[in-house]
Amino acid sequence: MTVPMSVQENIRTLDSQGITGREIARRLGVSRDAVVKYAGQLDYSPRPPAPVARPAGSAMTGFEATVEKWLGEDQRRPRKQRHTAKRVFDRLVAEQAFTGSYSPVQRFVKKWNALHRQAGEGFTELVWPAGTAQVDFGQAEAIIGGTRQVLHIFVVTFPFSNMRFVQAYRGETAECVCHGLRTVFEHIGAAPRHLVFDNATGIGRRVGTKVVESTLFGAFKLHYRSESRYCNPYSGHEKGNVENAVGFLRRNLMVPEPEAATLQGLNAVLMARCLALAPALHYRKGLPVGELFAQDVAASLALPGVGFDPVRYESRTADKTGNLLIDGNTYAAGSAFHSRTLTIGLRHDVVEILDEHATPVRSLPRAFGRQTETIFEPAALLPLLVTKPGAWGHSQLRPLVPEPVRDWLDTATATNRRRLLSAVDAASGSAGFDAAITAADLLIQRGDIPEIAALGMLARRLADGTTPAAENVDLSVYDIFTSVNTVTGEIA
Repeated sequence: MTVPMSVQENIRTLDSQGITGREIARRLGVSRDAVVKYAGQLDYSPRPPAPVARPAGSAMTGFEATVEKWLGEDQRRPRKQRHTAKRVFDRLVAEQAFTGSYSPVQRFVKKWNALHRQAGEGFTELVWPAGTAQVDFGQAEAIIGGTRQVLHIFVVTFPFSNMRFVQAYRGETAECVCHGLRTVFEHIGAAPRHLVFDNATGIGRRVGTKVVESTLFGAFKLHYRSESRYCNPYSGHEKGNVENAVGFLRRNLMVPEPEAATLQGLNAVLMARCLALAPALHYRKGLPVGELFAQDVAASLALPGVGFDPVRYESRTADKTGNLLIDGNTYAAGSAFHSRTLTIGLRHDVVEILDEHATPVRSLPRAFGRQTETIFEPAALLPLLVTKPGAWGHSQLRPLVPEPVRDWLDTATATNRRRLLSAVDAASGSAGFDAAITAADLLIQRGDIPEIAALGMLARRLADGTTPAAENVDLSVYDIFTSVNTVTGEIA
């Protein structure tokens, strides 16, 4: 039992007066051992509390060496691929017939990690000057055109003010990064002096002291005169502001999942929601984020007179069908371009195809990830079908046309099929494929023969939005000429 401090003080006072230990014990009602202990104690300086030891006989007895071996081997592995306490527990159960609970395993791993933590493993608080931006990607779901999609959210934060911007893309390429940065730059009217990136971002990476950047992003930096820096691998804390912002924006701006007709429409909504966060107070400085962000903008660089066009040009040779292989996906340039060397322009959302004279001939939606189907523009298939109408039955175009047009072409002779396809091809050049195929559908449903002249004129009117609505003619006005006089029985 611990003797109170007041009693200890009395013991030492009486001892200093020459009172014997037996007498001190009698007067104060304590044991002789307590008198000897406290009268002879030399140091009363405060000491740190000692950890509470758990009872002996832990469930980990006999498994310590195995776990220490696993944890020791982890020191040579990447930090994100090391054993967690849960993984240690699972392996003990599966491989070592461990029958204990998770708690002793967790305590053992925690203690081992604490004892073997290196001095340089901690973090230091970083100070970010105004005019610096951090950039990163995350993922979130949204509903675009009625379809739920997983999108890559591009986040730009200004750690000085904690101002945050987000845009959504279907990929994480250099074209997406440059387009997203340009969007933010033009919105705020300035370009940050310094850009800090994750080492896995698609525009570049750092290997040791060497930085390798994409050609496109190198041109982007020259255009806006910004400087870039890349974090160490597995070192998200080096840009913790944007790491936190990815989760914050996903939870606060994208719950529930936002809906929009197009990706462009979604990005307009996200930008507006980001601006709505500006009046909030800074979590540490106590000032409105928007007020601090004004200092970020003031410390940034002026924009050049023209915006950077984020497109990457490459050369590709089309195969015998006029198809091009781009990033593992097949794009149809058209049969007229078979075996020709073409230029492709890769943008964040489309793939442009240019001929040998750099004249644009196709613009197709860009696919991210591996697609099993060829990506094509329907109008590009028409010239070949006009030449080879027998290929209609297995054409990629067949499932895309309205059912009346499909049925008409399925049962038509080769000559009539060629005539209709030729008419649609001619109308597509001036009015677009959608208007042309809609015109063919209307003519067929009316029972008219879809000739080139009639189909082309109707398609142009559909494209211009000037097609007159069908009028309901009231034929009852002619009844007077066929009515019967009920008195005389004569036709009036």
